[in-house]
Amino acid sequence: MQTFLDHIAVVTPDLARGVRFVEQTLGVSMQAGGQHPRMGTHNQLLRLGDDVYLEVIAADPTAAAPQRPRWFELDQLPADALPRLGTWVVRTDDIVAARAACSWDTGPVETMTRGALSWRITIPEDGGLPANGAAPTLIQWDTQPHPASMLDDVGCTLQALEVFHHVPDRLRSALDRLSLSGNVQVRPLPVGQSPYLLAHIRTPHGLQTLPANLTGTSNQA
Repeated sequence: MQTFLDHIAVVTPDLARGVRFVEQTLGVSMQAGGQHPRMGTHNQLLRLGDDVYLEVIAADPTAAAPQRPRWFELDQLPADALPRLGTWVVRTDDIVAARAACSWDTGPVETMTRGALSWRITIPEDGGLPANGAAPTLIQWDTQPHPASMLDDVGCTLQALEVFHHVPDRLRSALDRLSLSGNVQVRPLPVGQSPYLLAHIRTPHGLQTLPANLTGTSNQA
């Protein structure tokens, strides 16, 4: 079994606000995504390679409320929360085996759609983020080609994802069990600080870092 870094997710209470955050940070325009009917959410996207992308995701105010908590802790975001790089997702061709190999609570496997796309993804029943976003969500795409390949190439490439966690060796060991492929670097963090992510992205304007939040002054995730 092998897994691959599939995408990174910016969570925000308002989609337009999250898109501005990414576009101002990276200096490029994002693309329209779509709606997730089962979750009452919508997104916009940015290609970061042939099979990796960034999404900004938020609750969709025009959609009916879902019958369960929304994914990515979106129901827990205050209305004035800053957009932040909240979590990451790894791809597998056997989500059942990958889930069994995980040492964290991934939540059950759910079937999702967005337009013509369909996939299976792990979602904790409370809508939470595994290990506060430090551990990845699992996904298995059931349609081809990969959605990143259908996005416009605006000259952005994900160079590395840094995951800051107070027990880095334990997280590294857990990721090793998934045979993760992709430049993911686990960094130590003092006990008591919340895990957070940094994405280093090559853009037409040089190497940019997508911080945990708008100001970059707080690493709370």
